[in-house]
Amino acid sequence: MTAVRDAMAENNVSVSPAAGKRVAKILASEPEMVALRISVEGGGCSGFSYKFDLADAVQDDDLILEREGGKVAIDPISLMYMDGSVVDFVDDLMGQSFQIKNPNATARCGCGTSFSM
Repeated sequence: MTAVRDAMAENNVSVSPAAGKRVAKILASEPEMVALRISVEGGGCSGFSYKFDLADAVQDDDLILEREGGKVAIDPISLMYMDGSVVDFVDDLMGQSFQIKNPNATARCGCGTSFSM
């Protein structure tokens, strides 16, 4: 059974309102997609990197976070590296991007998509 949880419910990863709104906007323009999938992969300039993809389906063991009409899916292996993280969307002078605020990261690259633990 898919673990569907509100971002404010008791879990170790949350989605900010800004990220939820942006995911909802993206999914509205891509009707065949159901969620933003966030995963952690080996590699990147700091050891691990975050990967963001649109998903046309979710898996039974995914953690599903819903906020502001947006849905985020995270697989169990990636979740181990994201414990306590906040998924955010930033729109500033440097540009627009999803960012993961991970309290377990000991180092990050300048672009914010790569980290080490």
